Amino acid sequence: MAETVADTRRLITKPQNLNDAYGPPSNFLEIDTNLPIFKLKESTVRRRYSDFEWLRSELEREKSKVRMIYNVVVPPLPGKAFLRQLPFRGDDGIFDDNFIEERKQGLEQFINKVAGHPLAQNERCLHMFLQDEIIDKSYTPSKIRHA
Repeated sequence: MAETVADTRRLITKPQNLNDAYGPPSNFLEIDTNLPIFKLKESTVRRRYSDFEWLRSELEREKSKVRMIYNVVVPPLPGKAFLRQLPFRGDDGIFDDNFIEERKQGLEQFINKVAGHPLAQNERCLHMFLQDEIIDKSYTPSKIRHA
């Protein structure tokens, strides 16, 4: 009977230098805010998955305040990557190119649905998310007024 040996290799991560960590991302979402309500027509911001989670929770919170007077459906985010972070997977885990592309497409669908919704376009959290370099998570929720 053959003896099974446990695979004790660590997940091999791609080496990263300071330019990789803090420079412009090699693949990113680009969203044109060509609606009059947005103060900037072009902006570039970097967002983590947790920032998308924050935006979704803020939109959900605002939705609950209006007690469903408006039927605003906040779309889901692509799933978390818990299992991809486990060691001994035998693949690139969260660094896998296919996983990165699938998550990018899911986040792009989410933000396009949110940014395209006429009621969500008035939320200050969406404006901060799309146009402010740093998200002020201690902001006071409010509506954006048309100029």
